[in-house]
Amino acid sequence: MTRPLSNRPPSVKEWRLNLYLSEHDPDTTARIILDTGDNVLESHAEARRNPYDTAVPDIGDELAAGRALIAMGRLLLRAAAGDMKEMGATETETPAPLWPAQG
Repeated sequence: MTRPLSNRPPSVKEWRLNLYLSEHDPDTTARIILDTGDNVLESHAEARRNPYDTAVPDIGDELAAGRALIAMGRLLLRAAAGDMKEMGATETETPAPLWPAQG
């Protein structure tokens, strides 16, 4: 029989994430605000339609939102790395990014 590592009861947390999309053709902007209860993080991203392409607003929404979510993921990973360092964790090599960060 497997026993839990601690006697602490499981905890449930709720984080609030708001995603705002703004379209000013040909640009779509996504803004994400994540409230963890302890911290608030914010990320932004954009998508731009080629003027020769057919206007399909959903595609711009998906691209901008996806990019903003990826940016939020990077912020969370950076925050976790900082927290681990504060706790005295030894430094480990960070994995290579899947793609280069946008400047």
